[in-house]
Amino acid sequence: MILIDTSAFIEFLNHTISPFDKELEHLISNEEDLALADITITEILQGIKDGKEFNEIKKSLMAFPIYSLKGVDSYIAAAELYRKCRKNGFTIRSTIDLLISQIALENNLILLHNDIDFNTIAGISGLKLYKVRF
Repeated sequence: MILIDTSAFIEFLNHTISPFDKELEHLISNEEDLALADITITEILQGIKDGKEFNEIKKSLMAFPIYSLKGVDSYIAAAELYRKCRKNGFTIRSTIDLLISQIALENNLILLHNDIDFNTIAGISGLKLYKVRF
């Protein structure tokens, strides 16, 4: 199962013709197993100004399987992940990236992203990253 991060999904929604846009379009049209983190839904929807577009995209997003953190221990594990990065000389800029990483780790999901922090997290953890082909 591939977990789609906001950074890749926004490329797709904005039709940027970037490798991430093309790859996600390919995965969706081939009906690959794709999922979202609950917090990603918030990140995507908060940037939509038009009410009709908001409702259409919300409906589309809700068609994906949605993963959440499992509880307080998940949040503690995300903090430990941050600490491990810092110990290795890296500062992760976004708590949300840590939470999404923890969701992927807990559920053995492969993360499709366009955010350098995930590369850093993957380098010091078991986070699996999807390789964009285009």
